[in-house]
Amino acid sequence: MTPEEQARLKIDELLTDAGWIIQDYKQINLSASLGIAVREYSLKSGFADYLLMINRKAAGVIEAKKVGMPLSGVETQSDKYSFRLPPTLNCHRKPLPFLYETTGVETYFTDNRDPDFCSRKVFSFHKPETLQEWLGQSDTLRRRLQLLTEIDTEDLRECQKEAIAGLFNSLKQNRPKALIQMATGVGKTYTAVSFIYWLIKIAGAKRVLFLVDRKNLGEQTQKEFQQYVTPDDGRKFTELYNVQLLTSNTIDPVNKVCMTTIQRLYSMLRGEAEFEAENEEASQFDAEQENQQPKDVVYNSKIPIETFDFIITDECHRSVYNVWRQVLEYFDAFIIGLTATPSLQTFGFFNQNLVMEYPHERAVADGVNVGYEVYRIRTQITEQGSTVQSGFYVDTRNRQTRAVRWQQLDEELSYAGRQLDRSVVAIDQIRTVIRTFKQRLFTEIFPDRTEVPKTLIFAKDDSHAEDIVRIVREEFGKGNEFCKKITYRTTGEKTEHLIASFRNSFNPRIAVTVDIISTGTDIKPPATVYL
Repeated sequence: MTPEEQARLKIDELLTDAGWIIQDYKQINLSASLGIAVREYSLKSGFADYLLMINRKAAGVIEAKKVGMPLSGVETQSDKYSFRLPPTLNCHRKPLPFLYETTGVETYFTDNRDPDFCSRKVFSFHKPETLQEWLGQSDTLRRRLQLLTEIDTEDLRECQKEAIAGLFNSLKQNRPKALIQMATGVGKTYTAVSFIYWLIKIAGAKRVLFLVDRKNLGEQTQKEFQQYVTPDDGRKFTELYNVQLLTSNTIDPVNKVCMTTIQRLYSMLRGEAEFEAENEEASQFDAEQENQQPKDVVYNSKIPIETFDFIITDECHRSVYNVWRQVLEYFDAFIIGLTATPSLQTFGFFNQNLVMEYPHERAVADGVNVGYEVYRIRTQITEQGSTVQSGFYVDTRNRQTRAVRWQQLDEELSYAGRQLDRSVVAIDQIRTVIRTFKQRLFTEIFPDRTEVPKTLIFAKDDSHAEDIVRIVREEFGKGNEFCKKITYRTTGEKTEHLIASFRNSFNPRIAVTVDIISTGTDIKPPATVYL
C-alpha cells in the first residue's frame, strides 16, 4: 500500500472507534447512523477526503495526509473545502464548522465558530453525539470563556483573586495549559473550587476532572467542595452540582466534577473493570524516580476525548510529566496545574504559562503564612558515613519480610551517609536523633511548651518508618497511642481516620509517615522532622 492508503486505514479505524459509520460517496445511506463519514465527497471543485454528516446534514470535513506530513499548511485546504459545498448539500451551517487535519498518527481540530479560531491537537476524533450537542449550543465553550469576569468576593484572599484573574485571562487567550504556583497553606484547593464554580456557571463547562496524587487528598478535596458556599447563590457547591470521588472505574454522566488519582484514570482508559483502592494510597512521585516507561494510552470509546472540558492537576509536579503525561493529553481539555514547588519540567509541560506566582516568602510578608525555623540535628555518620570492621557481627534484614539473620563480616563494610536507612540501617543513629530531639524539645526548640507538640516525622520508606515508631515510643516512654505510623501500609484503621486523629485529637502526638501526609494534606502546622 502507498503511504496515503496506510494513513486512510488508520483514519478509518479512529473514526470507527469514535462511533462514525464510514461510507463511500457512491453508496451513501444517510439513514444508517447519526454520524456518517463519507469518503471522497465531491465538492464544487475537488473532493473532501471525508465529509462528516450529523443527522443527515453536513457538519465538517477531514483532510487526510500521509504519515509524517506537517499539518499546519493543510489548514487552508480544509478551510476552503468547508466553503466549496454543492448548493444542494443540506448543511447545519455554512461554512461547515468542524474541520480536521490528520495523518492517522497526528490529528488537529478547529471549530470555526470560536473567536479567533485556532486549530488544536487532539488524540482522536470527537464522537458524532458530541458534535451534535455542540451544534445545538448557541455559543462554543471558548466563546463563553470570554464572559468570565473579575471575581471580587469577600471570602477570597487577594492572592486567590489574583490567581483566578490570571487563569481567566489565560483561558480567554485560548492558552491550552496554565500553571498556578501558590505556597503551601494559602488555600490552593479553595481557589480551585472557586474558579471551577465559575467555569461551570459562566462558561458552561460540561465536566471538570480534578486529579490528585493520592486517595486521601481526593477525600480532602471532596470535603472542600462539600463545604464551599457559592458567593452569589448562597448554597453549597454540592447542592447545585454533582461531585464524585471515584471509588470505581465508572464515571456517572450526571457529575459536573470528578476527582480521582492519575493511576485510577489510567486504569479506566485501559478498560479495566476494577482498580484496587490500595494502589491509590502511595504517591506516584517516587515511582517516577524509578525510570518507569511512559504509560501508553489507546482510545477508549467509553471515555472519549471530550469527556472533560477542564483538567485540574493538584500538586502537578508529582503526576504530569514523563510517566503519566499521555494520560492527561488524551483529553481535549484545558489543563490547569496547581503546585507550591514547580520544577523545570513542570514549567516545560505548561508551556511556561505561569499565571500566578505566590511563593512562601510573599505569603509570609502578606501575613497569610507564618515563617518557619530549621533546627538541624547532625550526626557524624549522616555527614561522613562510617565503617564496620571485619569480624564484627551485623544483622542482615530482608526488605520484604523484615526477617533478620546475624552475619559475620568477612571484610570491612564502608557506607556513605546517603545510604542510611536505604541499604544500611543504623538503629543507633535514629535513636541519637530522636533522643536529641526529646532532650532539647522544651529547652531550645519549643522553650515555652510543656506538652509534646504535634510532630510529623518523615521517613524514607515504610521499613524506616517502622524503626522510627518503635524508637520514639521507647525514648519518650509512651505507648501506642502516643506515636503512630501513617503510611499506605498501615492496616487495622483507615488512613483517613488516622489523619483525622492526628489533626483533631490529643493523640497521637507524633506521626511517622513517608508520603501519605505530604504536600497538600491539610494539617495545622506541626513540628516536622526529616530522618
